[in-house]
Amino acid sequence: MKYIKIKSLLVLIAVYFSGCSTDFIEEKKDYTSVNIGIYQEEVLATNYLDYLYYLMSPSNNPNMAMWSRAANEHSRADLFAKATDEVAGEIDINREYTEISSLNNHCLKSLGARVSQSASNNVWTRIRYCNLYLNNVDNYKGLEEDFKNQIKGQFYFWRAWQYFEIFRLYGGVPLVLIPQVSDIYSPVNQTPRSSSTEVIDQIVADLEMSQSLLENARPYTDKEKGRITVSAAAALKGRVLLTWASPLFNRNDEQARWQRAYDACKEAYDVCLAAGKGLDPDWKNMWFQDNGMESIFAFGFNNYGPGSSETAKNNRTENQSRSRDQGGNGGISPTKNIVDAFPMADGTPYEPSGDLNHFYRDRDPRFYHTFAYNGCIWPYKEQPNYRNWTYSWYLFEAGPDEFTIQTNEAPDNTGIYLRKFTNDNSSNSNGFGNNGNDYMEIRFAEVVLNLAESAVGVNKLSEAKDLIRQIRIRAGVLAGTEDYGLSNVNSRDEHFEAIINERKVEFAYENKRFHDLRRWLLYNDDFQTCTRLNQTPIEGTRRKGYYILSKKDPSTYYVGFSDPFLGSGASIVNRNATSYPAGVDSYEEYVDYLYDNHFDVVVNDDIDPEGFVFKWYNEYYFFGIPQELIETAPYLEQTQGWGGSFNPLN
Repeated sequence: MKYIKIKSLLVLIAVYFSGCSTDFIEEKKDYTSVNIGIYQEEVLATNYLDYLYYLMSPSNNPNMAMWSRAANEHSRADLFAKATDEVAGEIDINREYTEISSLNNHCLKSLGARVSQSASNNVWTRIRYCNLYLNNVDNYKGLEEDFKNQIKGQFYFWRAWQYFEIFRLYGGVPLVLIPQVSDIYSPVNQTPRSSSTEVIDQIVADLEMSQSLLENARPYTDKEKGRITVSAAAALKGRVLLTWASPLFNRNDEQARWQRAYDACKEAYDVCLAAGKGLDPDWKNMWFQDNGMESIFAFGFNNYGPGSSETAKNNRTENQSRSRDQGGNGGISPTKNIVDAFPMADGTPYEPSGDLNHFYRDRDPRFYHTFAYNGCIWPYKEQPNYRNWTYSWYLFEAGPDEFTIQTNEAPDNTGIYLRKFTNDNSSNSNGFGNNGNDYMEIRFAEVVLNLAESAVGVNKLSEAKDLIRQIRIRAGVLAGTEDYGLSNVNSRDEHFEAIINERKVEFAYENKRFHDLRRWLLYNDDFQTCTRLNQTPIEGTRRKGYYILSKKDPSTYYVGFSDPFLGSGASIVNRNATSYPAGVDSYEEYVDYLYDNHFDVVVNDDIDPEGFVFKWYNEYYFFGIPQELIETAPYLEQTQGWGGSFNPLN
C-alpha cells in the first residue's frame, strides 16, 4: 500500500490528533464518541481511515511468510504456519493434549475480548471503529458524495475482512453492526453468536456494499495507490464464498453454494481483468513491484531505517529468509514435505522415492524461485555471484550424529532456504532488514485458482483445467507430452486434487496452507477427503529436511576437520573451481558433477522435536471460545466439541 509508505503511520496518527481537541483524544480512548470533524472534513476523515489501516496491518518487522494477525492474537504470529507441513516446530495446535478443553492453550484466543473502557487493538475494537464511522457519517454534511463513497467503501471492506478472519476459525460469531456503548456490563452489549449462515450473508453484504460504493467513488490519486479497490472487494467476496462452499462448511456438497461461489469468483476475475490486473509474466520478481499487475490487496511497508526522521515499517521476510552467511537471519527452514510437492519441469509429479541426489533437477521453474538449495547461485547486491553451500561432513568417523556444517554460519536445520521474496539486488546492509516490499495478501493467481476451484464445484471441468493451465504456463512449466502435467486429470475429484496441489506450490509460504487444509478437512482422513483427493494426511507425520553429506568418491564418505571443497587446496575438489573436469562445461553442470560424485543427499528427520508427532484434533476445524471469555460473556454459546451446543455448520 504505497500511500502508507509516503508518510509513517505514526506521523499520520500525530496529524490526526493534532487536528483534534484534548477532549477528543480522551473520548477516543474509551470509544464513547469522536470529534464530528471526521464526518465533515476530508483530511480528518482520511486520517481516521488511515488509523484503521494501521490497526488492521502488521506492525513493524513481521516475517510475512509466516504471519497472521489472528494467530498473533492467540500467542504467536507463526502459529498457523507451524500447524502445516511448511515449517517445523511444536506449537499449541499441533501437539497432544489429554482432553479438548476451553481451558487449554489449544483453544484459540483470536476471538478477542469484550469491549472495555480502555482501548486496545483487538477484533472488537477494530469492528467498533468501523461501526462508529458507518453508523454516523450519513448524519452529517460537508463531505462530497464521491469522497464519502470512497471512505465508506473502505470501511465496509475492513469490517468484512475482520469478520471473515474470525468466521473461518469459529463459524458463527456475534454480529455487532452498531457501535457498542462503553459500559461493558450494559445488556446492549450482550450480543449472542449468530449462525454461520447469518455471518456469511453479512460479510457478503458488506463486500457488495463496498464494491458498489467504490464503483461510484472519487478516483484515488497516485499517492493513494494501494488502498482498497473494487477489485479487492470482489476478490475477497470470491474467497469468502469459496470457503462457504468448501467441505469445512459444506459437508453435503450443496451445489447452490458452489454456484454462488462460482458467480462471485467469475465476477472477481472479470473485475480484476477490467482493472488491468492479471498474471504477472515475471513470477520471480513480481513480489518487488508495489501495486503491480498481480497485486489485488496488499499490506504496505516502507524502507526507513535507523536514523531516519520517519518511523520505520519494514518487511522482515527477506532478513528471515537469507542465510546467516549472507548476513540474514536464516529463520525460515522450508521442509522436504513442501519441496516434494513441486512438480517436474513439464508439470508431471515429482517422485519423492526416486534418487534424492537429483531432487533439484528439472523441476517446475517455481522451485528455483522458491528455494535456495546447496550449490545454487543466490545473488544479492554485494555478491551477485553468491553460491549457497550447505553440505556436511564427518569429523571422526562415518557414523550417526558425527557430522558438522562448515559452509554456513549457524545454518538452518533443513538444508534448504526460502528464496521466495528475496531480491537478487537487495543489499545485506542491516541484514536485509530495511525492506519496503509490499506483501500481496490477495493476488491475481488466487483469483484464478479460486475461480478454477469453484468451476470444478459446478462441474465446469474444462474451464477449471484451462485456468490451472494458465497458472502453469505463466510459471514457465513446459507443455511436454502430458499437457503441462494435466493429461490424467479427468474426474471432478481429480480436478479438485490438481487445484489443491497447485495452491500448495503457487502459494507456498504465503499463509494459505493452514486455511486450505482446514477448508478441505485434510489434516486426517476421518472425513475421507484425503482418500478422495489423493492427499497425505498431516496428522501422525513429522516434518523433514535434508542432509547433504560429503564424499571422497561415489562410494566413500569424507572424514576430516577441514572443509573438503573449500579453496584451491581442498582435499577433494574446489567448489569454486574455474576449470572443470572433462565433459563439464558450466557451473550448473559442475554442481551436477558434485552431486553425482561427491554429495550424498539423505533425509533429515530431526527438524521436529525428538519424539514429536503431529497431532490434530477435529475440534480445531471450528475452535472453541476460551473459558476466560465465556466467564465474562456467559451469553456466548460454546462450540460443539468444546463443551457447548453451538453448531457452526448452521
